[in-house]
Amino acid sequence: MKKVLVFLFLSFGLYSLTIAQQKTNLELTDLFDLEYVTSPSISPDGSKIVYVRNFKDIMTDQDYSNLWIVNMDGTQNRPITQGNQRDYAPVWSHDGSKLAFLSNQQDDKVKLFVHYFDTNSSVALTNSATPPSAVSWSYDNQHLAFTQFVPAKANSLLKIPSKPQSAEWNAPPIFIDEMVYRRDGGGYVSPGYRQIFTIGLSGGTARQRTFDDQNHGSPIWSADGQSLFFSANLHENSELEPANSEIYQLDLASGKITALTSRFGPDSGPTLSPDGKMIAYTGFDDSFQGYQVTHLYVMNTDGTGIKNLTESLDRDAGNPQWDANGQGIYFQYDEFGDTKVAHVSLNGKIRTLVEGLGGLDLGRPYNSGTYSVSTNNRIAYTLGGPEHPADLAVWNGGNTSRLTALNDDVFSYRKIGKTEEIWWESSFDGRKIQGWIVTPPDFDPNKKYPFILEIHGGPFAMYGSSFAYEIQAYAAAGYVVLYTNPRGSTGYGQEFGNLIHHDYPNHDYEDLMSGVDAVIEKGYIDTENLFVTGGSGGGVLTAWIVGKTDRFKAAVVAKPVINWTSFVLHADNPVFFTKYWFGAKPWEDIENYWRRSPLSLVGNVTTPTMLLTGERDFRTPISESEQYYAALKLQGVESAMVRIPNASHGLVNRPSMLMSKSAAILSWFNHYRDQK
Repeated sequence: MKKVLVFLFLSFGLYSLTIAQQKTNLELTDLFDLEYVTSPSISPDGSKIVYVRNFKDIMTDQDYSNLWIVNMDGTQNRPITQGNQRDYAPVWSHDGSKLAFLSNQQDDKVKLFVHYFDTNSSVALTNSATPPSAVSWSYDNQHLAFTQFVPAKANSLLKIPSKPQSAEWNAPPIFIDEMVYRRDGGGYVSPGYRQIFTIGLSGGTARQRTFDDQNHGSPIWSADGQSLFFSANLHENSELEPANSEIYQLDLASGKITALTSRFGPDSGPTLSPDGKMIAYTGFDDSFQGYQVTHLYVMNTDGTGIKNLTESLDRDAGNPQWDANGQGIYFQYDEFGDTKVAHVSLNGKIRTLVEGLGGLDLGRPYNSGTYSVSTNNRIAYTLGGPEHPADLAVWNGGNTSRLTALNDDVFSYRKIGKTEEIWWESSFDGRKIQGWIVTPPDFDPNKKYPFILEIHGGPFAMYGSSFAYEIQAYAAAGYVVLYTNPRGSTGYGQEFGNLIHHDYPNHDYEDLMSGVDAVIEKGYIDTENLFVTGGSGGGVLTAWIVGKTDRFKAAVVAKPVINWTSFVLHADNPVFFTKYWFGAKPWEDIENYWRRSPLSLVGNVTTPTMLLTGERDFRTPISESEQYYAALKLQGVESAMVRIPNASHGLVNRPSMLMSKSAAILSWFNHYRDQK
């Protein structure tokens, strides 16, 4: 009897262990359990890394972040800050004894903090009504420079009589005379500009250093502490030429501002060489093309000796950081769906060091990442991949190590779909197009699966081999998903990007349809259950597709442009869109604006189509979706409109917005799935 009981106990124990180890598919609410790393900041001596650990709270529906620190070898991974708050933007002092960061840990206001490692304590230096940003240390480690919005008095030509005392009138009229009067994610623009400030470690009142009626970019200190370098567009016609920024020098004693660059085009992101004699920065000569490759330049601190170091690289160079001896510069670039760190010497020799940066976009597979470099040339970076959001990794002279696995707890009981790279030729001109197939968990190639084509926005952007909550949610629901980089995507060179210059949407349609056909040829797609969706530029292409073909069972057009004329006059940057995407104003080129508008094809649409947009989207305003919804209804097409309250263009103001977007898309597709 005892042996039987023991056997039963052991059997039950093994059975319980088996049940505990069984994984289930990802659920939509798992979004609240996913974490990711941002802003890896390696100490000057390369021994430690501070990073931002991002997480969500399902009860408050908020995004939070804390600062963590870990040794270079991955040991002693521990928090610097704790709590449901937002701690971010860590910057080491040059001597490695202190850390500046931004946080709202004391109250709702974001303040500039300094953490002292010797006492393990943090002190708030600012207490302003508007949050500081873009913090940098002086080389004596005693002062900080930063930018901060300074409100200005609103100018109004309206002379409105005052209300009688105790009268209850409507709020007074709002007078607007600026070209850009609202910004997506920020709402209607308050009068004022982002100015440069400095403050000492003793605290007190920060000193305002600039007073121009323009916004100022991230300031960096000169080696002697007597001046600051920054980027801005201080030209008189900046409103009509918003991309024409320069690198400037601000003398702190006199307040004099001197322009160091002068070419037409954006110059930004200055960073100082270790000896304090040269500046690296990024930019390009603006020719008003839709996509223009950004290069990495160096110059002397007086603006002389300008040299393009990446002229031979047909990729965007960004985030420049000098090497320890000042003989070269690290930078990152995108290529074929991957983000990499490279090094370029002052004579222009380029070598790639690190691949696999990514994981910063939790929703869709945009491959974005970042890194930092120590004075002994060690690199800390965000490591992405299709299996996990961004984790922390380091590169040390050729050896790469992953230091965190923030989501192993989630993936210990959840299954995710596998990601496979695929290339095909466009039926339009035979160009090679890259994409990725994500299959459902427990995928069986001998079965037939419904299919979703998911299209990226931008349109000048790049998907990559990255973990994406939305894509994985579709796979968990049993769909095979294809996402891809059609013509116009970045990471393939300026010529490929500009295949859609003044011609979008158009032949990207053939790129996408050829990709659908390439996946169907694999034999496991149920061709009676094809679906299509995309957001922003992907919403444009989704609406374009259903206007040209009826092969899809249903479509979800998310945050689209439907009518280019109404869009460029209603979006948050009319100068940019008219000048770069069309080259003419709507009344100067009516035919082209209409030819490229999905609304022009609405008479062909028979596909059941749902519109989905945030009600506070000022990039592709919800009026675009409303136009298309009305047109579809007039045509008798099965259609619906989903409005996300309080959401701007990214639909990430709160975690539940992203979850709701994915749930809405699946609800629409599941409704039509398998219908005859």
